[in-house]
Amino acid sequence: MTMRALRYCVHMGLLIVGLLIMGVAAYGQRHSDPLTQPEIDQIRDVSWEPRQRLALYVSFARARLVKLEQMRSDPKTKNRGQQTHDMLDGFLLLYDELNDNLDTYVDRHDDIRKPLKLVIDADTEFQAKLLALKSAANILPAEANQYEFVLTNALDTLDSSTEDHKKLLTEQEDAAKHKKLNANSSANNGGKPE
Repeated sequence: MTMRALRYCVHMGLLIVGLLIMGVAAYGQRHSDPLTQPEIDQIRDVSWEPRQRLALYVSFARARLVKLEQMRSDPKTKNRGQQTHDMLDGFLLLYDELNDNLDTYVDRHDDIRKPLKLVIDADTEFQAKLLALKSAANILPAEANQYEFVLTNALDTLDSSTEDHKKLLTEQEDAAKHKKLNANSSANNGGKPE
């Protein structure tokens, strides 16, 4: 291999590594924390209390969908398809956070029956809103192409999560009958946040 060919290979290798680093950085920026700083503060304030924390996640997710509906109904909105995509992506990241928190409380054997009922009710509400968005997508198919994948992903996630949440509630009810749940989660960790 000639020196010129070797330099070319090294430069191409560096270029590829640079592009990969930029891609990872862009992905990290795009998929940042789905919560705003005030929301993070609220979550932190109730980190030891599953009932309040899960209720906050539900209210934050609901607020995301309300904001999405408001944006979509505003005739002055520019680049509606991309904004819809980004807002759906933010909703989905937040909903995943909600599910991660549920998993944490289940692993700790916390009694989350009451907030779980709230989550299940919200699941139904969220599904209805996303299905309405999917129906409206038929009107402007070019715009819908920009968010179709993330909308389908959100609906699939909601469908499977709703079933998981209902199953979890049944398991929680059974565990409560056998006194296998921690009724007061803050007592189990000394009243300290997680």
